[in-house]
Amino acid sequence: MATSSSGPRGLRSVEPRLLRAFLAVADELHFTRAAARLYVAQQALSRDIRRLERELGAELFGRTTRQVTLTADGARLLPYARRAIEAQDELLAAFTRPAPEARPLLVDVNSPGLVNERVLARARELAPDCELMARYESGLTGAAAELLAGRIDVSFGRFAGLDPAVRERLAQQPMRYEPMAVVLPVDHPLAGLDAVPLDRLAGETIYAGAGNPRTPEWTDLARRLFAGRGIGIAPPAPLAVGEEEFRRIMAKYRNPVLTGVDFPAMPGSVLRPIVDPVPLSPVSLVWRKGRKHPGIQALRAAASGLAEENGWLRRPENGWIPATDALIMMSHV
Repeated sequence: MATSSSGPRGLRSVEPRLLRAFLAVADELHFTRAAARLYVAQQALSRDIRRLERELGAELFGRTTRQVTLTADGARLLPYARRAIEAQDELLAAFTRPAPEARPLLVDVNSPGLVNERVLARARELAPDCELMARYESGLTGAAAELLAGRIDVSFGRFAGLDPAVRERLAQQPMRYEPMAVVLPVDHPLAGLDAVPLDRLAGETIYAGAGNPRTPEWTDLARRLFAGRGIGIAPPAPLAVGEEEFRRIMAKYRNPVLTGVDFPAMPGSVLRPIVDPVPLSPVSLVWRKGRKHPGIQALRAAASGLAEENGWLRRPENGWIPATDALIMMSHV
């Protein structure tokens, strides 16, 4: 196939369908997964990519039996294709009246028992004709990949902890400064305190999700909090899933766990808020830019209402938060 970095003469337009095919492959770097995401046959997807390459006069992907990679021309096309598809989605949304039977909105509430479920419940009251379905992704970095791929629609978490290139493609609404806490074995020397001063954690090795690819934004927040305080971060370990496994791991390794004050009760452990200062975990409602759905508006209204009622966006005088997070939490779409 003849290629040209400048494109063929006479090119006037490109079908959005071909750009969507290109974006799916660029995101997945795998033709089978991209085809499944678009609900088309792999052969049809390959034909669309070849047609786009012919129309542009450029080879967009390098293909071997082991991997698919973007070429230089493919990387050059990527931002233009994203803007074109986002503009088309916004145009279609502006002139489309959502029907009650519209596709369900998939809402990642992270984990059971968190206040995010209260936001979802309030949104269901505000938009009873929308089907808002809970999902449990556990970690905004992992959820962000699902948001951009269109596999979920909304999530919650620390927006500043995402890669700037990812943040550029997402929208967010600050929702809460959640005070942080530690989960301790019931017989830990600090377990008898009502609250744990931060300096009392010096010498401890605390689990903060290190090595979990879905939650690096949480580990980064812990590193910033612990820096210069003599507090270590526990090495990577498999995630304990379920109450009994959490109890077993806590009893075996006895590492305190850094979490938020709303972490659900677990057997064999106690939760104690951290004070002096009060470290804050910034939580935003997050969705893909250009995504229009009445359920998103309901979730935004629910988050705003609950934040106002409960003072979620009022920072305590002795609260701690990284400067970058503070800036992001003061601005939203």
